[in-house]
Amino acid sequence: MTNKLFKYMLAGVLACAAATIWSCSDPAPADETTVPQKTQTPVTITFAHRDTMIDQIQVNATSTFLLKGFAKANATGYLRSSLVHVGQPVRSGQVLFTIRTKESETIGNAINNLDTTFHFSGSNTIRAGANGYITQLNHQAGDYVQDGEQLAVISDVNSFAFLLDLPYELRPYMQNKTTVELVLPDGEKLQGTVAGSLPSVDPASQTQSIFIKVNAGHAIPENLVAKVKITKNLKNNTVSLPKAAVLADETQTSFWIMKMTDSNTAVKVPVKKGIETNDRVEIVSPPLSPSDKILLTGNYGLADTAKVKIIQ
Repeated sequence: MTNKLFKYMLAGVLACAAATIWSCSDPAPADETTVPQKTQTPVTITFAHRDTMIDQIQVNATSTFLLKGFAKANATGYLRSSLVHVGQPVRSGQVLFTIRTKESETIGNAINNLDTTFHFSGSNTIRAGANGYITQLNHQAGDYVQDGEQLAVISDVNSFAFLLDLPYELRPYMQNKTTVELVLPDGEKLQGTVAGSLPSVDPASQTQSIFIKVNAGHAIPENLVAKVKITKNLKNNTVSLPKAAVLADETQTSFWIMKMTDSNTAVKVPVKKGIETNDRVEIVSPPLSPSDKILLTGNYGLADTAKVKIIQ
């Protein structure tokens, strides 16, 4: 009985202590209704500009000599001298080689022994047929050559041109052009004149060769690749936006922009695109004013109506 009484008394003391602690504690605050705040996406904005939009395609043109001449032996014998080297510019009529036959060698020595004042040489000279450059040298002094054998190749400087391999589907854009701009690998820009075209196309690539003459004022090496921009379309005073401001679906068939309607709300506006350049897109419709605020960054994945925060 004593143990039971002790347990009852201990439980009563603990209950009183708990009640005292509870009564001394601060009362719990009343529940307050929490109003969720809508998330605002940080964005930057841009404005529509009126610019001249040019739709261009870039193709390559390769420098070449359209006409190459050949210096050939005019007799069978030995080359006594070779007065040129590869890469050397030559003039029309310039002596390139001298040839002496075995017969003239024998006869000339006999005649000179009889009369030293006769000065018989028996040498034939071979001259350049046009102004140009020695691009290939087949023989050197001392070689024995046959009559008609090729000694050197001369690239005619007057036949120098850039050869543009134009895809045939782009032919309409070149039909009325008489001049084009060529950009060399070092950044130099040259004005070229369309001189003609081949009456055939390459069966594999379906490209047509266009000849472009240039007047650079300095030597241009053969096989140099220049870039030519062909204008497909040009529009003046047209509305455009940066490419980053125009969004598209996965199939690239639907396009839209996010336009601000007030200080913190952006809505989805479907658009129709026109000409595209490296960094801008023409907006054909709907009409945009220079004061319209268009999202530039932070626009990807936004809902039709989204709360945003413009940052600098």
